[in-house]
Amino acid sequence: MSPFEQTVHGYLSHLYGPRAGEVQRRLNQHLEHFLSLAPFSSAPGDAPSKKAPSWSEKDQWVISYGDSIIEEGVPPLAVLSDFLQARLGERISGVHVLPFFPWSSDDGFSVIHYREVNSELGDWSHIRELAGHYDLMADLVLNHVSRESLWFVDYLSGSLPGRDYFIEVDPDTDVSQVVRPRSNPLLVPISTRRGTRYLWATFSEDQLDLNFEHPDVLLEFVGILLFYLEQGTRIIRLDAVAFLWKRLGTSCIHLPETHTVVRLLRAIVDHVAPGTLLITETNVPHQENISYFGLERLPKGPPDEAHMIYQFTLPPLLLHTLTRGEASTLQTWLASLPVLPDHCTYLNFTASHDGIGVRPLEGLLPDHERDALLELMHKFGGFVSMRSNPDGSDTPYEINITWFEAMRGTRRGPDPWQIARFLCSQAIMLSLQGIPALYIHTLTGTLNDVEGVERSGRLRSINRRRWQRSELDLLLDSPSTPTHDVFHALNRLLDQRRQEPCFHPSAAQRVLESPPELLAVERGPLHDGRRLLALYNVTDLPLPLANVGEAVTQSLNQHAWQALDPSNPWVAEGALPPYAVRWLVATG
Repeated sequence: MSPFEQTVHGYLSHLYGPRAGEVQRRLNQHLEHFLSLAPFSSAPGDAPSKKAPSWSEKDQWVISYGDSIIEEGVPPLAVLSDFLQARLGERISGVHVLPFFPWSSDDGFSVIHYREVNSELGDWSHIRELAGHYDLMADLVLNHVSRESLWFVDYLSGSLPGRDYFIEVDPDTDVSQVVRPRSNPLLVPISTRRGTRYLWATFSEDQLDLNFEHPDVLLEFVGILLFYLEQGTRIIRLDAVAFLWKRLGTSCIHLPETHTVVRLLRAIVDHVAPGTLLITETNVPHQENISYFGLERLPKGPPDEAHMIYQFTLPPLLLHTLTRGEASTLQTWLASLPVLPDHCTYLNFTASHDGIGVRPLEGLLPDHERDALLELMHKFGGFVSMRSNPDGSDTPYEINITWFEAMRGTRRGPDPWQIARFLCSQAIMLSLQGIPALYIHTLTGTLNDVEGVERSGRLRSINRRRWQRSELDLLLDSPSTPTHDVFHALNRLLDQRRQEPCFHPSAAQRVLESPPELLAVERGPLHDGRRLLALYNVTDLPLPLANVGEAVTQSLNQHAWQALDPSNPWVAEGALPPYAVRWLVATG
């Protein structure tokens, strides 16, 4: 056995015991077929790639649905591609196109056919065209499938292959320990030829969980993953992966088998397509989230799970920081982040297609601070989604609001600083260690889509507006609109960031002790001595530079700092205006 085969056999033995040999034989058939088609792949038998992933300060991504921007008579995927190239060009390096497959609910995350493109969006040629211009991220929605899928039809009829793909549970089973991301019942009654059966459904009655204890399910998804790579995908997002493996009597989240599946997929992509990035989507408290790096292998070897994780704690903490006017909690959390090896980094973001998760605040904010934040978001037109607890109670799960509307004011209410506060939040996100991703509706400063919520009945629709291309172009080209101001200001930040080597995802990061009104982050120094200091006034009042604290003052005095933005020269006196952003660089 080659080192790669030995690694895979160990993972499969953990998952399937004595069946591992047969499962590996069938897995090898998938891999051999892929390797015969993919010229960029490693040769069969190579050890898993130890080469660090290829990323740099030029990596800046956009998140969008395939039809977030539409134009009559043009496939939406073609519209998206043209918009990105015309309006953003090389400022971005990657695009996450949210599920573009045929679907039945949850705006794409209830997949009917994994190997097809939704005909209302376009076809595979449009996906490959996007992948030709940008690094493409695609979703591997592997925890659950639509009840309109052919696999479910097989289940109902007792036919292969889908007959054994779902999880039947006696309705009298105690499932109270199972961690729930929703408030709907976990078990869904299904009428079959064998009578009523109850199937596991973590997210909704239309999203039926798949049974990974059956090796055929794993092999199906390995084949789907390889197919996505054939279409030009470079980044694979493992959707809702934390819930993948189930074992009654446990919480059914983050089980050891789930981590083993992630390790297996990591080994596969490192072997057949080095440079492919695996990213886990686990909207949970911070320590649970970072467990998907597999850092426990250090220092014996490199981490062996995800190359990247979503930095889920960042959005709600930023929201708290800028509406409360205090950066202390954010400073403490940033200072606690582990030093990551070159094989790992964070995906930083403030908003996405989902809401702003509340669970990542657990252990960081007291309940009264969390509740004050939720109440403020209600005042700014947002909603709060709930989840069920083992005792039957409900607790907040996520805030549903657009990021621009969330920046409408502070605890004192709306104020004139919305755009400045909004841009400060984006600059903080862009400057932190990792790769930044901007949701399309963050780029455009989109308002709450309350009509969308009323039409769909889903709270998440508030942040999923579909822009008419002509309307959006008009707003972007009209200097008097917030859309214009936000978009062009963000473009300037992206231009500055991609040209600054201190923003490399692997460049060191240090949080400087400072008063709560200020966030101060150093990046670097690099091998040539270059370093960057990012200063942010997180309040609506001027902050005198004489009051920035000893550590920041010492850093300012030690180096000859210059503004990264030549149009806004650095003056080391006076005060930082409300929500000021200062990116300063020093060489040598």
